[in-house]
Amino acid sequence: MNRSLEIRKFYKPVQPTVDQASVNVSYTEFLPDIQLQEVIYCYWQLKTSEVLTEPFSYRVVADGCIDIFFELTNPADSYVMGFCKKFTEFPLDNSFNYVGIRFFPTMFPQLFKINAKELSNHFEHLDQVVPAVSDFIRNTMDSSQSREKIGILLDTYFLEVIKNGSFDRDERLYGALQLIFMKKGILDVEADLQTGISSRQLRRLFDFYIGVTPKIFSQVVRFQAVLGAKPYTESLRENKLFFDAGYYDQAHFIKEFKNFYGVTPGKAFGR
Repeated sequence: MNRSLEIRKFYKPVQPTVDQASVNVSYTEFLPDIQLQEVIYCYWQLKTSEVLTEPFSYRVVADGCIDIFFELTNPADSYVMGFCKKFTEFPLDNSFNYVGIRFFPTMFPQLFKINAKELSNHFEHLDQVVPAVSDFIRNTMDSSQSREKIGILLDTYFLEVIKNGSFDRDERLYGALQLIFMKKGILDVEADLQTGISSRQLRRLFDFYIGVTPKIFSQVVRFQAVLGAKPYTESLRENKLFFDAGYYDQAHFIKEFKNFYGVTPGKAFGR
C-alpha cells in the first residue's frame, strides 16, 4: 500500500489490559499477516480460563477504531462496533471466549464501502452490515480452535477481501490524519488541517470513513497519546501530564479522560 495508508507508522491504539485483580480472565492481542497490518491493527481474544464466581464487566476505551467481535462458542452471533466517543462497558457472563478484529481508522469503510457514521457510538449485528463476513465467521469459527488457528483463518479470509477490494487513497483525508497523528491530537482543527479542501468537505470525509468529526477524532488521538505515555506518568503526580497533552487545566483533562476511559487518570494509572 502507498504512503497514504501507512497508519501503523503513526498510530497504535491502546486498550487497557485486564485488571490484575481479575483472575482467570485474560486479554491478548496478536498480529495479523504482515500484508494486513496496514488495515488491521490486531486480532484480540478475551477469555476466561475457568468459570468465574460472578459475571464480569469489561471496559472498552475510546480508540478511534472499528471492531468486529464474536463469541467462539456462538459464532453465528457476531457484531461490529463503530467509533465511540466515550468508553463502553460490556456485562459478560461467568464464562466467555471472545475474538475480535480491530481495524485501523478508515479501514473498515474502505474494505466494505460502509458509511462509518451509521455505526458510530453503538454496535450492530454483523449480518445486518456485512453479511459475507458474518457468514464466514458462522461457518468457520468454533471454540475448539487455538489462537494460532484462528489467526490463520482470519488472515486467509481478509487477505482475499483485500485482494478483491479497492481503496480510495484520498491524500486530503490521509494527509489530515497524518497531521493529527504526528501532533498527537494537539492542534487547531480549523487552522492546522489545511489539506486542499474546505473544512466542510473534510468533515464529510471524516464522517464517512471514521464516523465522527475531525475535532472529536483529534481528542481521542490525544487521549490515546496519554495512554501510550504511561511509562512516564510520574508527570501525573507533578500535575504536568495535562500540560504535556495540550490541556489548559487539570479539570478539563480529568473530565475528558474520564469520558474516554471511564475512570480518572489517577485510578487508571494506579496513582
